[in-house]
Parts: sequence; C-alpha cells; structure tokens
Amino acid sequence: MLLTIDVGNTNITLGLYEGDQLGPRWRLATDHERMPDEYGLQFVGLMEHVGKSISDLDGVCLASVVPPLTGRIVEACRRYLEQEPLVVDAGVKTGVRIRYEDPRAVGADRIVDAAAVQRLYGGPACVVDFGTATTFDAISPDGDYLGGAIAPGISIAAEALFLRTAKLPRVDLQRPPHAIGRNTVHAMQSGLLFGYVSLVEGMVARFRQELGPQMKVIATGGLAEVIAKETSVIEIIAPWLTLDGLQIIWKMNHS
Repeated sequence: MLLTIDVGNTNITLGLYEGDQLGPRWRLATDHERMPDEYGLQFVGLMEHVGKSISDLDGVCLASVVPPLTGRIVEACRRYLEQEPLVVDAGVKTGVRIRYEDPRAVGADRIVDAAAVQRLYGGPACVVDFGTATTFDAISPDGDYLGGAIAPGISIAAEALFLRTAKLPRVDLQRPPHAIGRNTVHAMQSGLLFGYVSLVEGMVARFRQELGPQMKVIATGGLAEVIAKETSVIEIIAPWLTLDGLQIIWKMNHS
C-alpha cells in the first residue's frame, strides 16, 4: 500500500493506493505552525480511521510546493510511518521532459500532474488546476511539460475583495441566481464564479491556438467540479490528478 501526499499552500491532500486503485483520500488545511509530531499523529490517525496501520505501508511518495513544510512532513513520515518518503524533485525519475526555461522553477505538483496526464490521457493537453493559484499547464503531444500560465486563485481573489474594500463582505463561492447580481453578495458571486469561468474559457482558447485542436482539457483541484458545471470546455474532471501522478512516479522509481 502506498501513501501519496501533496503539500500545497492551502491544502495537504493525501491518498492511499492499493496497486493502481486509489482508496481513501483526505484534504487537510495546510498549517505552517504544525510540527512533525503533530503531522505524524494526524497521518497515523487518518489511517487508523479507515482500518489501516503503518505495517500495511510499502512506501510514501511526496510532492511539496511549501519548502518550509517539506522537511517536517518527511520527518513525520520517518518517525510515525517508519517510511523514508520519495520526494519528487530534480533527482527523481518522472518520465516528463521539462521544456521550461528554468526547469528548477517549475512546482513539483505541476510536473506530477504532467506525469499523470502523460500516462492516463495523453497529449496535447491543458491542465487547469484550481488551487491557491489557478494554473494552466501545457502538455505536448509527446508528454513534455511546455510551460503555462498562473493567475490568482478564486479564494485569493475573494479574500482580496474583502480586505481591500470598505463595504464588500466575505462571500461563499456559490452560483448566484443570475449573472446580473441584484444585491452585493450575488454580484460578488457572479464576478467570482462566472468571471473565473470566462477566464478558463479564454485561456483554454488561447492554449488551443498554440497546442492544436486535439488538445484535451483536464481540470483538477478542489474547485474543479464547481467550475466545470458552468462551462463545456472542461472535458475531464480529475480532482485527484496529483495523487495519481505521485503513484505513477513511485512505480517508475521502484520498478
């Protein structure tokens, strides 16, 4: 059994694989103050909750875009899971050729997503990841990582409206009754939800001009399903794409 861990700026996502099958999975809030002992106890508790123990584990595969937390998560795995995690970095075999100007500047999660797309769906493809940032990643027909685009995430935009304006409240990201909001909350929900849908549609169109008409569009991240309901340009919803990529990379490095 393999435990996969994706450490993001807002969430830590975990999943247990038995063979190629993803079983229990969890999303936790990223807590920059938490220590290795706290993370370790949480990981053990999650496994015990689904009837698993550390003796069931064959390995741990980790991707992180939060350097200050990477070492703590690794230490938690050593102490509490009795595993030395495979951390996806420059020295790990991924099967993905990186065509970025500075390959070291590409987040590990974006390369892991590319590995998953290469194996599961094939290129050319555009991966739209709705996380702390909304990222668009371009995958070539041969599965190479070409680059992409980065925009503020929906949650960041909503929080900025609240913090930087005197009269706008915090709002839940829900579908308003109409695009033309008749009150402040509905107006903000329209701008956030429909505005980001239009962002996705516009960026996908531009990527398709460069990658060709056969480009697949794959959405991942916590808000993938919310956005996909509002547009036809998203063809595949893969909320656990990064975990799938970690499982693929683990097998690649242990074959």
